[in-house]
Amino acid sequence: MKQRKPFVGRAAWGLALSMGLTLSAQAQKATHQLPITPATAAWGYYDAAAAPVLRIKSGESVEVHTLITSTPARLEGAGLPPAQVEPALRDITEHVTNKGPGGHILTGPIFVEGAEPGDVLEVRIQSVKLAIPYAYNAFGPKSGFIPEDFGYAKMKIIPLDEKKMVAHFAPGIDVPLRPFFGSMGVAPPAASGRINSAPPGIHGGNLDNKELVAGTTLYLPVHAAGALFFVGDGHAGQGNGEVDITALETSLSGTLQFIVRKDLHQTWPRAETPTAYISMGLNEDLTLAAKDAVREMIAVLVAEKHLTRDEAYMLCSIAGDLDVTQVVDGTRGAHMLMPKSIFGKASKEKKK
Repeated sequence: MKQRKPFVGRAAWGLALSMGLTLSAQAQKATHQLPITPATAAWGYYDAAAAPVLRIKSGESVEVHTLITSTPARLEGAGLPPAQVEPALRDITEHVTNKGPGGHILTGPIFVEGAEPGDVLEVRIQSVKLAIPYAYNAFGPKSGFIPEDFGYAKMKIIPLDEKKMVAHFAPGIDVPLRPFFGSMGVAPPAASGRINSAPPGIHGGNLDNKELVAGTTLYLPVHAAGALFFVGDGHAGQGNGEVDITALETSLSGTLQFIVRKDLHQTWPRAETPTAYISMGLNEDLTLAAKDAVREMIAVLVAEKHLTRDEAYMLCSIAGDLDVTQVVDGTRGAHMLMPKSIFGKASKEKKK
């Protein structure tokens, strides 16, 4: 396996964030609406050849609407009353024939003016909201992490309480909600053609990273003109691992701000919350994915915090949290969170 290049290049994370704030402040603040319809749906793929459904300028925001990844027949078969099936889901299921090879119903792509291969698309997740009062969880005989133990299919409809922000899983079991888009990505390189929406990769895509909630910023390397951003696979909540192959699958709306970053250069997706830096590793082998997440964080600490490789490795061990993102999307995911609180005034002054 080829060793990855550091994904932040020469720009410091703190400097990058401050420059991004300046760029966004100078950019137009228009907010566009992007509903999910047969004309704006990309069913099961990421593709550099996909026609944009919306064009925006860097710095602008989009209120996106996404659909639950299922069909009316499956939801009704699990006990959902037909009246609760969204009309948009019926329309898309009936009229969208350009599908595959994956199963996610994505919204997009969004063309961001000025984005070119080699740039980075900064995606600020400003808000994420529930669109319907229910979710589902399901597994199948050939999916999930331990299909050998569950050789059959099962789907459960789970009520969502937006007021209390919990899912009523069963009597006496309420699960806190942390809604996020499971799939957010840009087009892959044109040479890749149309790729399956299930495995994540250099384009981001189906990361299924539960840290990507409102307030988090996702950084994606750009591979095609306009970046071509797709979003979907709404989750009302999820456990690390997503072991049965689904989370609290639901429909979401949210507001995302897009900023073209020509000062950043990276190879793999990364993210930043208000309290932590996040590195990611992706590989069919979970062990190799975890190793790459650690290597990515080491590279960040060396480049941006001016630590030696030895010191960075040590800091990852004593302060970083290495988590399993998901183990069910073909390409497994691991991520490391490094708390910002450990970097005090002396560290900031050293960087100046």
